[in-house]
Amino acid sequence: MEINVNKNDWLFLFLCLLLGILAEESFFRGLIGISYLIFIMAFYAVFFWRYRRFAFSHQRFGYLIVICVWLLSAGYALNENILFYILNIVGIPVLVIFHLMLVTSPKNFRWNQPAFILYIFKRLIDALKYNTAYTASFGKSAKNGVDDHKFLIWKKILIGVVISLPVLAVVLRLLMTADSQFALMVGGIPDLFRVVDAEGIMRLVVVLICMGAFFGLMQVLFKKQLEVMQHQDWQISVKLDTVISVTVLVLINLVYILFTIVQFRYFFSGNLQGDYTYAEYARKGFFELLFVTLINLSITIVVLSFGDSGKNGIRKLRQVLLTILVLSSGVMLSSAFLRLSMYEDAYGFTFTRVLVHSFMIFLVVIFTYTLVKIWVDKLSLFHFYFITALIYYTTINVIDLDRFVVKENITRYEETGKIDANYLSNLSATGVLGLIDLYEQGESIPHLKEILHDKQTEARTEKHSWQSYNLKRERTAQKIKELQF
Repeated sequence: MEINVNKNDWLFLFLCLLLGILAEESFFRGLIGISYLIFIMAFYAVFFWRYRRFAFSHQRFGYLIVICVWLLSAGYALNENILFYILNIVGIPVLVIFHLMLVTSPKNFRWNQPAFILYIFKRLIDALKYNTAYTASFGKSAKNGVDDHKFLIWKKILIGVVISLPVLAVVLRLLMTADSQFALMVGGIPDLFRVVDAEGIMRLVVVLICMGAFFGLMQVLFKKQLEVMQHQDWQISVKLDTVISVTVLVLINLVYILFTIVQFRYFFSGNLQGDYTYAEYARKGFFELLFVTLINLSITIVVLSFGDSGKNGIRKLRQVLLTILVLSSGVMLSSAFLRLSMYEDAYGFTFTRVLVHSFMIFLVVIFTYTLVKIWVDKLSLFHFYFITALIYYTTINVIDLDRFVVKENITRYEETGKIDANYLSNLSATGVLGLIDLYEQGESIPHLKEILHDKQTEARTEKHSWQSYNLKRERTAQKIKELQF
């Protein structure tokens, strides 16, 4: 790979070095907080500077991804949830890479085709090749104008110096320990070796790796060194037989219709059979129903994507059967939703239960679009699914589900007098804020005072760096420190 370096490339390399330093400071110095948002701001500032004269493609979808990336990174500074904290460490970089690939790809390149995944991996591999070639160009530049024999000598001298440095460090330390006069004579030389410690070397390595990743990827995307891949619209050679798919749909729908009749007969009417309580019945069937609903969605997607539509009569029959399958899935989803609601009424709200509730609402949107797709062939399933999933995931990050959990548990406490203070205290800073409000209202909740006292002691001893700054955590710490027991 030929590397032509100009002044802008050198300046861009320096900016990537600064980005590498900022990345190491932001992500490898403790708990991540506002540092993620600061890094994303700096990263996109460098990116848009480098691509200031670049004609972006897929701009509307690109703007949506950028907005989601910024909102997700802001969540580290605004909210505190361990699940999203872990997921977004991986999720945000994946979205950033997808966005860079998207807006720098050819305008006629369709991102919702399988070829786009190969396109992404090809670009990443080319970024590694570019960094290798760029590093090799330094050696060629240093060699220019120097006699080959002299260059080889200097190269060997440099290798000898590098090899001798760690040996000298050990030998000097041993000799100084053995002879105090030698230690006085050498003086402060060992201090020079203490400057370069293992931690400093590791941080330097992290900075260089980050710098290379940023520089190589954005340089490759900018210079358009990759040929446009052909055969973007992959034709699926394997097709499901119409008769087989219709037979499967008929048999499955018969079972689901019978199940739907049973559900309307006693569950939706409010009358339960057997010795089950509402809570026991909810816990018994919820996950089974949700799993069956996901199976139905998978069957519908497979039939729509791989199935042969057939002639007019068979095509209409297939559409009707798929419609019945989707509607039956809607009944199951409604049943699961009601079961979970009853379980929450009996045992209270948790983050997991609220998250599952929100996921079922997301499935309703997916099934609604799929129902339209059954009758309108030109619609794209993956296009809608991806965008909807991205918006859904960003939304549940931004709205702070913990706040909803705390609010609903407090409402339930006001109605029933039941609350799990230990769960709320371990939920997040939002849960602790809710308990502080209850304590200030004079509520007599068992162990509430002890829980808050422990949280106060913890808040007074905790120290966080600027990278870990979180608005909700700081607000909670400040409020709990003011409590008088």
